[in-house]
Amino acid sequence: MARTRAADYEAKRSHLLRTAAPLFARHGYDRTSLAMIAVAAGVSKGLVYHYYPDKDAVLADIIRRHLAELIEVVTAAATPDGRAPERRLAEMAAALLAAYRDADAEHQVQVAHLRLLPDPVQRELKEMERVLVTLFAEALTAVEPRLAGDRRLLKPLTMSLFGMLNWAFLWFREDGAMTRAEYAALAARMVVLGAREAAGGAAAGGRRAAEVALRRAAPAVRPRRSPPRRGAS
Repeated sequence: MARTRAADYEAKRSHLLRTAAPLFARHGYDRTSLAMIAVAAGVSKGLVYHYYPDKDAVLADIIRRHLAELIEVVTAAATPDGRAPERRLAEMAAALLAAYRDADAEHQVQVAHLRLLPDPVQRELKEMERVLVTLFAEALTAVEPRLAGDRRLLKPLTMSLFGMLNWAFLWFREDGAMTRAEYAALAARMVVLGAREAAGGAAAGGRRAAEVALRRAAPAVRPRRSPPRRGAS
């Protein structure tokens, strides 16, 4: 007969993950041990092993849960409901930054340590990251439809927005001159303006290239020379 889980199983596991994330962020993966996590969490090392067989499993679950939470809040903010596309994109960015508010350690662990996990686990987690990227790429395309199908522009623009949001933890202060929502709106606006300029330039460049190609393909037409008139001196 299978053992039933204790009523507080998930609460204890969440406590371990919330304790482990700052340790990984502060000390790095190599210098953080399960024993350190147990001491910081105020539990026995044996209890940690009850939940996780090794340090990789702890690290993977920190990132997995963090990404799942980000996907949930961004998906909710991305739901089409009649908002202007620009506002929807800004509110998606604000939702992402709000989710980072109490998860700076988890975010740092994701950015710095995901690459240390076994390949199958990396593939799983990177697929979750792609879900987030796709949500923002689709929202950006809704703002600037000329980006649709233009991977040359869409991916750099989408990742530029992620870059501004993902690295804000390095400098952003809650008591600063700008709120998270205001900064998210600013970042989204900068990318939207860049997207419109880039898409417009690409369209204009495409038209110019087509015109040049047509001129090159057209046969050269030389002016006809009138035959000399007889008797002309």
